[in-house]
Amino acid sequence: MKKLERYHAAAIQTAFENPRTRDEIPSRVARMIAMAEQTVAGYKPFFDVRLVVFPEFAHAAPCYFTVEELDEHLAVEIPNDHTDAYTRFARKSGCFVQTGTFIERDPKYPGALFNTTCLIGPDGILAKYRKVNPWIPWEVHASPHDIAGYAEEPFPVADTEIGKIGCAICYDWLFPESIRQLAFNGAEVLVRVSAYMDPWGATAPMDWWTTINRARAIENTAFVVACNQGASFAGYPPFSWPGGSMAVDFDGRILAQADPGAGEKVVVAPIDLAALRDARARRMGHDMLAHYRAEVHPYARTARFQPARTGAAAITIASNEARIADAKRTLA
Repeated sequence: MKKLERYHAAAIQTAFENPRTRDEIPSRVARMIAMAEQTVAGYKPFFDVRLVVFPEFAHAAPCYFTVEELDEHLAVEIPNDHTDAYTRFARKSGCFVQTGTFIERDPKYPGALFNTTCLIGPDGILAKYRKVNPWIPWEVHASPHDIAGYAEEPFPVADTEIGKIGCAICYDWLFPESIRQLAFNGAEVLVRVSAYMDPWGATAPMDWWTTINRARAIENTAFVVACNQGASFAGYPPFSWPGGSMAVDFDGRILAQADPGAGEKVVVAPIDLAALRDARARRMGHDMLAHYRAEVHPYARTARFQPARTGAAAITIASNEARIADAKRTLA
């Protein structure tokens, strides 16, 4: 495996209508692979694009509000024909693909669905990340936190020829602990697949999207490649989706960003692992990973939002609201 220290990453935002059944997913996959092929070929005279990132809900969004309906109409197991298609693209192009999310069912966890993205390389699936912090109360996907005895790594980091890559999904990024865990697990490139809606997008006065992406890069001395949903209100109601896909370097500098607004867009940015590794090795100041004082942060050891324990009952909007209320009482 030839290690690359310098290459380019592409965030490719999509603008599909929300599928109502899993039969509509193959057309989305075909379009995304075509976009990836065009990106790699189009930029070839200028850049070596080796990482391609798609947004959350690129395959399917939770357009049903119950686990039962989502399972009936949209859930898929992983691996599947779609991940096989991405593998064929990766093998042909030499790229690595962070997929848009699937609504995943896994026979090991009956009664639970996950919002899941895969990192896929020329040899197949390298890592599978399940959203740890669903956007509650609306999302009824399970978190690994909800599964008693969950034995898989909640924050996987893949060691690849283009660096150590870790991914988290959308709302996860509002929890610094989740992204920091990826960094402590070794991630050099932090990937964000998102469906971040207005008004929390890339424009003032509530440009959370841009602010959080830059902050997480700075906190963890890592590159961030963040791909956001570009669907219109008509395509993915009840929200509009501001796009603004971007890449940030380990000092929080924006390397590239799509103009905010719906639509298919591609942004390409350089990833310089040599500079990152030099900074991590060289710095005595502003090295927040090395400076982290774990012992004086007891809040992380106090349970607040309780697991749903999905084997007992399916997650519902009402059960999410009840758990939120219980957690609020611990803060009183």
